[in-house]
Amino acid sequence: MTLTRPVSWFLLAFGAWSWCIWITFVKNLWKDASGLAFDRAGDPTAYFWVHLLLAITSFLLGTAVGVIGLRGVRALRRTS
Repeated sequence: MTLTRPVSWFLLAFGAWSWCIWITFVKNLWKDASGLAFDRAGDPTAYFWVHLLLAITSFLLGTAVGVIGLRGVRALRRTS
């Protein structure tokens, strides 16, 4: 299957965007002052673990989508 140039670039950009957004989210989660992510003793709560799992999943999916986009861009450059 050959991806078009716009689709390849979109997938690559989406993978990079996903990393930027979720890195920011994890930083904010780690510095949470509202008491949702960490209890009074400083231990992580269920909220923290669930959202960390969401972030890790998004990192993995963003990486996969970005790699597909990168492979599409490279394939298009070889053929043109």
